Amino acid sequence: MEDPDKKTEVVLLACGSFNPITNMHLRLFELAKDYFHETGRKYKVIKGIISPVGDAYKKKGLISAHHRVTMAKLATKNSDWVEVDDWESSQSEWLETVKVLRYHHQKLLSPDPTNSLQNAIPLTKPGRKRKQEPNRHDPVKKKNQSPDIKSVPQVKLLCGSDILESFGIPNLWKLEDITEIVENHGLVCISRAGNTVQKFIYESDILWRHRNNIHLVEEWITNDISSTKIRRALRRGQSIRYLVPDVVQAYIEKNNLYSPESEDRNAGVVLAPLQKHASEPKN
Repeated sequence: MEDPDKKTEVVLLACGSFNPITNMHLRLFELAKDYFHETGRKYKVIKGIISPVGDAYKKKGLISAHHRVTMAKLATKNSDWVEVDDWESSQSEWLETVKVLRYHHQKLLSPDPTNSLQNAIPLTKPGRKRKQEPNRHDPVKKKNQSPDIKSVPQVKLLCGSDILESFGIPNLWKLEDITEIVENHGLVCISRAGNTVQKFIYESDILWRHRNNIHLVEEWITNDISSTKIRRALRRGQSIRYLVPDVVQAYIEKNNLYSPESEDRNAGVVLAPLQKHASEPKN
């Protein structure tokens, strides 16, 4: 029998540009952790993961992944539970967020350094049979691996309300990816009191169907810091102190990372998901 006092372990995964990482990005993790621990005995957050997007995302003003990953690592150096993973950023092609979630779930199943995108198979719930696909080799289960999927920590996507609402932008997300994210993994969405996120969920059949797996965390101490505003201040020679960790500010200044020239990077280039999804044949 399942132990009623046993907590469900949760890993919070934040995907994004982190261009640059800000204090608000770090606050998202703390807000989400407080939310889950305030549920009593149900959840236990064991880890937070920051996964910067790769250069192939082609977002306007996106500087090198090397710098963005380095800044994120500097920002989390003193954290005892939030870490940075550079697997996504090291890929030569842009990856859908659902594949990053699959990768980290698979990594928890079998912590093997040889783990690759080929092993990032869709997560299926107990009792559900997954269709076999040709030329796909599932990772071999170890003999001592428990078949109970509930013993594996849940990897949930941590995001702000803007990400959740971006699900409604045509060709930015595939419907099957949204379904897999909210059904098999779950969302932790940080939103401000009075935000329209609940209305957005109500108006989406997919999100409404899986609303119990979407955790809305209200941010009562509001913080309007954004990477866009940080870059704007830097271009204008204005101070960003107390908006980003001191070590991140020092790294930006040392490497002269943000300028009018860097902001024009990828200007006129179609964002990778829009380009990919728009060109895919519709079923």
